[in-house]
Amino acid sequence: MSEWNQKRRVMHRYNLTAHIYEARYAEEQVAKIKAALEATSIKKHSVVLDAGCGTGILFDYIANQAKTIIALDISKKILSEAKNRAKKLQNIHLILADADNMPLKQKAFTHVFGITLLQNMPKPAKTLNEIKRVAKANARIILTGMKKAFTLKQFENLLQNAALKTMFLKHEGLICYVAVCVREP
Repeated sequence: MSEWNQKRRVMHRYNLTAHIYEARYAEEQVAKIKAALEATSIKKHSVVLDAGCGTGILFDYIANQAKTIIALDISKKILSEAKNRAKKLQNIHLILADADNMPLKQKAFTHVFGITLLQNMPKPAKTLNEIKRVAKANARIILTGMKKAFTLKQFENLLQNAALKTMFLKHEGLICYVAVCVREP
């Protein structure tokens, strides 16, 4: 199956389930976010990218700390759910786009979150290269990988091959691996 057909299939699945996504996955997503935030902090000057933002659950945890949040997703309907969540938040901007081809400037973000992103991408290494492109030097890159999609070794190798320095990796008690990495200069 071509890359685009795989992405279309994912987009279609999220478009169909957007209205029930949080009922199904909010608890799991919150656990990932809390694990990630154990090892990174968002400051008032932080410019954050939430790649594959879904319904915007991350907003609840970082919107009051960050200067700006750019939230990107390929699913129009799930992005609509994120828009509803962000209505009263002035620092969040939503973009309908593919995480492999982000319409964003190079080296623009102090933090990039890819929660529940990599296992949905046909070529996760390509996605990581695009994330690195938009991340500033020494940016914190927060990524998750579902255990049903990656072994621990595969996930670690994916990060290492992308030349990301892993500062924190948690997986005990979670259905995924949560990594906080640094984009080295």
